[in-house]
Amino acid sequence: MWKPNQPGTSPTSPSDPIRPQTPTPLSPEPVAQRPNPTPSSSTTEQATIGKSLTIKGEITGSEGLYIDGHVEGSVNLPGNRVVVGRNGQVSANISAREVVVLGKVNGNIVASDRVDIRNEGSLTGDVVAQRISIEDGAYFKGGIDIRKPAASEAKGSEAAKPAVATPAHV
Repeated sequence: MWKPNQPGTSPTSPSDPIRPQTPTPLSPEPVAQRPNPTPSSSTTEQATIGKSLTIKGEITGSEGLYIDGHVEGSVNLPGNRVVVGRNGQVSANISAREVVVLGKVNGNIVASDRVDIRNEGSLTGDVVAQRISIEDGAYFKGGIDIRKPAASEAKGSEAAKPAVATPAHV
């Protein structure tokens, strides 16, 4: 403790106000250093809806979301991850980069990357994603539309071609 007081040494009486100011800047510096690793890894930034919370309406944002409570409405977090926790009950359409279902979801899911339905998870609704994983013991009722990343735009034009080709074969 003698060294921190030495840089701010002033033997006069104004040193007393300086001493409280010297520890004050030293304290925020370590605190400021702790949050730095968290923002550098943007994938770990995640909001949480606790199990005692109920939200009705539209959820939008630019960070991940962990839902352990009740959500009714729509969840639109493009480019981010949405996790429905074990206690989570969602009655909403979900649009995100990645969706993990551990709880119950009633609604359609559109994921730009993947959808995981874990063994205790339950999903009633349609899924549109590049990849899907359904573990043993999971409940799923709905349709699956697998879309490739580059072909998703071309798929709209390809969808019209097979429709024209199908009547020709019949």
